[in-house]
Amino acid sequence: MMPAIVLATLNARYIHASLGLRYLYANMGSLREHTTLMEFTIDQRPIDIAETLLRHQPRVIGLGVYIWNVEQTAMLVALLKQIAPQVSIVLGGPEVSYEHHNREIIEHADYIICGAGDVAFGELCAAIIQGTPPSAKILAPALPDLSELTLPYAFYTDEDLRHRLTYIEASRGCPFKCEFCLSALDKTAWPFDITRFLNEMENLYQRGARHFKFVDRTFNLNVKTSIRIMEFFLARMDKEIFVHFELVPDHLPDSIKETIARFPVGQLQFEIGIQTFNRDVQTLISRRQDDEKSAANLQWLRENTQAHIHADLIFGLPGEDLESFGRGFDRLVQLNPHEIQVGILKRLRGTPIIRHTQAYAMRYNPHPPYNVLATDCVDFETMQRMSRFARYWDMIANSGRFNFTRPYILGDRPFDNFLLLADTIWAQTGQTHRIAMERLFEILSRILPQLHPGSADAIHQTLIADFRATGALHTPKSLKNPPTPAIERTTTRQRQSRHHRAP
Repeated sequence: MMPAIVLATLNARYIHASLGLRYLYANMGSLREHTTLMEFTIDQRPIDIAETLLRHQPRVIGLGVYIWNVEQTAMLVALLKQIAPQVSIVLGGPEVSYEHHNREIIEHADYIICGAGDVAFGELCAAIIQGTPPSAKILAPALPDLSELTLPYAFYTDEDLRHRLTYIEASRGCPFKCEFCLSALDKTAWPFDITRFLNEMENLYQRGARHFKFVDRTFNLNVKTSIRIMEFFLARMDKEIFVHFELVPDHLPDSIKETIARFPVGQLQFEIGIQTFNRDVQTLISRRQDDEKSAANLQWLRENTQAHIHADLIFGLPGEDLESFGRGFDRLVQLNPHEIQVGILKRLRGTPIIRHTQAYAMRYNPHPPYNVLATDCVDFETMQRMSRFARYWDMIANSGRFNFTRPYILGDRPFDNFLLLADTIWAQTGQTHRIAMERLFEILSRILPQLHPGSADAIHQTLIADFRATGALHTPKSLKNPPTPAIERTTTRQRQSRHHRAP
């Protein structure tokens, strides 16, 4: 009997289906019929996962390792080698492709595949089973020819298509060199054959797929291909279709604009990485971006299309201080994307951002997600405040729950006002998670009138309107009568004084 092979990973949540795992499975060749694909989530106990994996009596277990699952996977690998040392453990993924020295997860594994493992994993399994395994532990295969890969989309199950995100890619790689991103290591972007790709999309659509999330770093790099893909979805548009693309912000010619404008509301989303509006910082991290074109394109998208716009900013980049970030944040708020994702810089393994560590006194968390803790421009206390700012921003501004109250939340100085609000929420609750919706409304009902003297009645009415817009049929006790503000603005201002930025 042919020994069994198990391909597995730990997803952040059930809704995320692993595209990488399906590529490996699709390209197992004659070993595919002896291979089992299994997905878990990071909230499952490693010992329970080990039991499930070993139930298949595998000869080889391949595990995909990412920033969100590396700690749990390290525990899993250690358990597997204790329980079943005869099983060959093969690791792949960005978290094990770089910086191998003195890492427990690397020491416990039998083989590490660095980079693209689409074909290499199957070849390694064949060698192990045939008794001719490679002598090297660290393997760095050449990039595969995309035209020769078996595409993975047939291996999304019907349940996947009904209940999970369908991740897809029309190209790999990225021609840009932004140093915080692993794609900076790519030499260029490689497209899949567009006809072959769209045939796969048609098969997914016919099977019932309606949510398509493209993982391409530069979807709009090739204008003709971008339009052809969007035309494919427009021709099959129904009320359930939802398509997500990552867009280069300063590259939006008229032909693409005309196509985007034809999508109905609620069916197209763009993730647009602004990251920073500071040109000196852009130069420092090798980011090429025309800020004026990016801003004009964002404004055009908001005013002329129904697309949902999700824009990204990164705090903690080398050379950027609180004041500079605040100016960029205010500029982005004025452009009015539907969501602004405030991310704290992470030093992903292998990224060129490491070259700035000494010059800019970059201090990173040694544990995932490797977030920056301090720089020469931003001390640890400020970094903590901004981490809370990001969390509260998601909870309040990005949630869509406070659309009526938003003008009072942001005022005419959005960054300063929201940082003050975030500091106050933290001082009163000591929590950044698990704040119940009614509790959050109650907190804002006490804080906002103090931040906007003379507007208490108007704020009270907007909060009631926002609460009812959530679908709630009752008015919470905290909103039945305007409460007396419970904070002293002068105290908060004193706490803010050393971080306050000039007008």
